[in-house]
Amino acid sequence: MFRAFTALVGFVVGSPFLGANLHAEEVESIPAVPLYASIPFVVLLAAIALMPFVSHKWWERNYPWVSLSLGSIVVAYYLFILQNSSRLFHTAYEYVSFISLIGSLFVAAGGIHIRLRGRSTPMANVIYLAAGSIAANILGTTGASMLFIRPYLRVNKYRLRPFHVVFFIFLISNIGGALTPIGDPPLFMGYLKGIPFFWVIGKVWEIWLLVLVVVLAIFYFLDRHSFNRLRERIREQAEEERERAEVNGLHNLVFLGIIIAAVFVERPPLIREVIMWGAALGSYLTTKREVHAKNEFNFVPIKEVAILFAGIFATMIPALDWLDLNSWKLGITHPAQFFWGTGMLSSFLDNTPTYLNFLSAAFGLFHLNIDNPHHMALFLENHWKYIQAISVGAVFFGAMTYIGNGPNFMVKSIAEQSGLKPVSFLGYIVRYSIPVLLPVFFVVWLLYFR
Repeated sequence: MFRAFTALVGFVVGSPFLGANLHAEEVESIPAVPLYASIPFVVLLAAIALMPFVSHKWWERNYPWVSLSLGSIVVAYYLFILQNSSRLFHTAYEYVSFISLIGSLFVAAGGIHIRLRGRSTPMANVIYLAAGSIAANILGTTGASMLFIRPYLRVNKYRLRPFHVVFFIFLISNIGGALTPIGDPPLFMGYLKGIPFFWVIGKVWEIWLLVLVVVLAIFYFLDRHSFNRLRERIREQAEEERERAEVNGLHNLVFLGIIIAAVFVERPPLIREVIMWGAALGSYLTTKREVHAKNEFNFVPIKEVAILFAGIFATMIPALDWLDLNSWKLGITHPAQFFWGTGMLSSFLDNTPTYLNFLSAAFGLFHLNIDNPHHMALFLENHWKYIQAISVGAVFFGAMTYIGNGPNFMVKSIAEQSGLKPVSFLGYIVRYSIPVLLPVFFVVWLLYFR
């Protein structure tokens, strides 16, 4: 049962640029990793899910110690027992890349203040979420989330409910970015492996549009019901305070553009991260204090993400290594299995290495090498359905949990700072992602991958 849980528990991060998949010769050199080495990862997931519910104040004070202590156990195991420091170095570099992207976009987007006029209606919210979902393919899910979340919270502040934030995470922080390599890190890794830049949009747009429309429709009916119940109170409060439209800090769009362009810089090592943090520093120093004040900008959300994901990146190493060594035993051969397998694992584990592991496995089914350009061309021509299934699974299922993708937790933290009490980790899954997203993903499987 524990093995099945570890194999399915895949729902988490989304580390950006470096893949954690290992080439065949590297896999052969990996020391055998027992499944019980994944226990710290399971404990950390359980703590994130349960401790805020058991004792919220205790968790707020002690989550850094919990996350970093559990991560340290795995680091010590790899360093002193397995003596595999290179694996730790690889993951550390991957984490630096992840937090550099997340952090720099957080700072640059935090310098842009947008105030929309009036109070948002259900239809206006639908249009706003649709626009943010499209923008996610240009700014990335992280950039779009950081740019759109604060105005969205403000225009809904008189009737803000947890489901508003949940559907924002569903759409802008995840599903929206499925069309381009910029949209989500797994797709960027596919681009680096040789999948053409516009291939994804050509093969995925129909699925993306279907899921986007269905999820927006569900949101509209929920929001309309909530709006109708509070209509009179909203009208009275809106009359007390009439606000005008306002936009400040637009020069930060330049810094956002620099950060996104840096994604495509590969060499020399760390130059990409240096560019990103340089742009973030330039943004922070050139943004007026009153703009940050209007955004209620501070570093608490990025601090929480940095600490929790440091533990997640460390503790998930054994789970990923076990999959590298044992994925061939899972008997996955059909695109439908790749869709569900990639999706379920991308819900708790980093969706970038998960994407690459399953993509490598798909190539192996046909005795092809993912790093051979000729083999890539053959695969795209004859077996493209596998790439379609893996791409959709990796991106869409990141919405299944708060830790399914980097921006998810950050959006949750910003919403908390705005005064909203977001739904709990388990509540997010049980009340929203399972009843809303899983049926939609089932329809996708039925129509495209069965």
